[in-house]
Amino acid sequence: MENHRVLLINGSSRKEGNTFLALSEAARKLNECGVETDIEWIGNKAMQGCTACGSCKEKGHCVFRDEVMTRIEKKVEQCDGIIVGSPVYYAGPNGALCAFLDRLFYSHGKHLRYKPAASVAVCRRGGASATFDRLNKYFTINCMPVVSSQYWNSVHGRTIGEAVQDEEGMQTMRTLAQNMAWMLKNLCGTELPVREEPVSTNYIR
Repeated sequence: MENHRVLLINGSSRKEGNTFLALSEAARKLNECGVETDIEWIGNKAMQGCTACGSCKEKGHCVFRDEVMTRIEKKVEQCDGIIVGSPVYYAGPNGALCAFLDRLFYSHGKHLRYKPAASVAVCRRGGASATFDRLNKYFTINCMPVVSSQYWNSVHGRTIGEAVQDEEGMQTMRTLAQNMAWMLKNLCGTELPVREEPVSTNYIR
């Protein structure tokens, strides 16, 4: 049986906080299902955003060669599926994560196209649904099948370690992992759709 690999991106400024715990539960279940996993952390330093320079169209990669982008680009090329996790900041994902994903998807989106994807939101109390929706936008503009679970992919916890006390949230992570493994085993190796040449409609002429 072909080995599949899922890349899990920890978009928290805390390396081993509640977002990491949620992703780790999903990774553990993926491993049980025979899927290899990598959890990559974006770090807690200031993240360069996209400047719309367009250089990636010529170079094939983002012009800003920071360590995080360089490291995760390689993982993106090697993975078969992706899960992106973020804490909730003001009912949205971590701004550093969004800055990173803007650059990653604009410069390297072709390496993610048609790969199963899912997002995970970790919050104290509210804002998870808005964060979940925002992160899914990256997948649904890039021809990526979105993997679902038994509930929206949210886990609750404020202080580090509280996430594991959210029994339903942890179960949601395990179900998500099972569904990801199932989708990988049934989709990988199948013939990809033939895409039409992209058409862009601009409303101001």
